Amino acid sequence: MYKLFYTNPAKEDLRKFDLKSAKAINAKMMFFARQDNVFRFAKHLKNYISGVKCYRFRIGVYRAIFVIEPDGCIQILMILRIKHRKDIYSR
Repeated sequence: MYKLFYTNPAKEDLRKFDLKSAKAINAKMMFFARQDNVFRFAKHLKNYISGVKCYRFRIGVYRAIFVIEPDGCIQILMILRIKHRKDIYSR
């Protein structure tokens, strides 16, 4: 089980979606956070941020970029960005 945390850019991304899409994305993120092994649903990203292991969740046509940070015995699922699949990988 993970504690879910959205960065400020991820919060801004989520606010740009219509209400139905935002609720669906948030529900899926809660589903991922309740899993024992989130890596079953994730794909490792190469060269996204140098020095940091980044992963992505697929949520329909949207992608959520995240990192996992251990904080003592609590693991934090930190969502970095949420965007459409055509926009998420460009910087």
